[in-house]
Amino acid sequence: MQHSASETTFNFERVIPMAQRLSATGPKRPILLREDSGFDSAAQMRAIESYNRAGQPQVDFLIKWNPRSTDVSEVAAQREADVNTRWEHPREGKRVTVWEQALRIEGIDRPLRRVLRLIERTIDARGQLLIAPQLVLEGWTTSLEAGQFAAADIIALYADHGTHEQFHSEFKTDLDLERLPSGKFDTNYVVCGLAALAMDILRLMGQAGLHGPDAPVRHAAKRRRLKTVMQELVYRAGRLIEHGRRLILGLGANDRAAAAFSRLHGELFAAGG
Repeated sequence: MQHSASETTFNFERVIPMAQRLSATGPKRPILLREDSGFDSAAQMRAIESYNRAGQPQVDFLIKWNPRSTDVSEVAAQREADVNTRWEHPREGKRVTVWEQALRIEGIDRPLRRVLRLIERTIDARGQLLIAPQLVLEGWTTSLEAGQFAAADIIALYADHGTHEQFHSEFKTDLDLERLPSGKFDTNYVVCGLAALAMDILRLMGQAGLHGPDAPVRHAAKRRRLKTVMQELVYRAGRLIEHGRRLILGLGANDRAAAAFSRLHGELFAAGG
């Protein structure tokens, strides 16, 4: 067993220069590296900053802060005593305050900052009164400039990390890779590579086949889970019919996904020549 951040710098060596090349030769878009609290370390930040060289597109980072041994009650008392603290009250029994701290990390010349958010609940979401206030302290360390990104923007940027975690879940559960099949790293490397290819194919099938007017009626969404794509377009009941010296695959025209399946099959067949 090893920590999730172990050997991350080797991934940086492969991914960050590739992203910089794409940004330099394609559409000029900023590069933001977003990581969870397992990667909250000065060494990680210095490793990312080392790729900001003259002539290369700049790489910024946004890393969830790990409070470790921070006394949340003490922080709450400090915010309560500070006359400049501004509290928001999204509902009865809940108040939120957001503030920033300037940071300096050895080996990084440009200024950094940490956006912090304290949530205090005296009534839970179901309306139950709490005996003692419930305190939640969160933080995000970033190199993004305050003049361009306010504290609320930083929090919103990291909130998209939840969507990223959904892709992890799909890769592991929908493709049945929660436990890799081999005790050999090389074999599992090949399996993961093939699984990534299968994931891309299924994603394209879902985008092309399950968003048109003939797709099965579902809630509006920009994408479909891999499991949904497999259920609607791959796991299909059918029978093999021999008629007129021909073999016919009967797929059941009354199936709700039959029209979408036929359309997607025709498009893929035409694209393949």
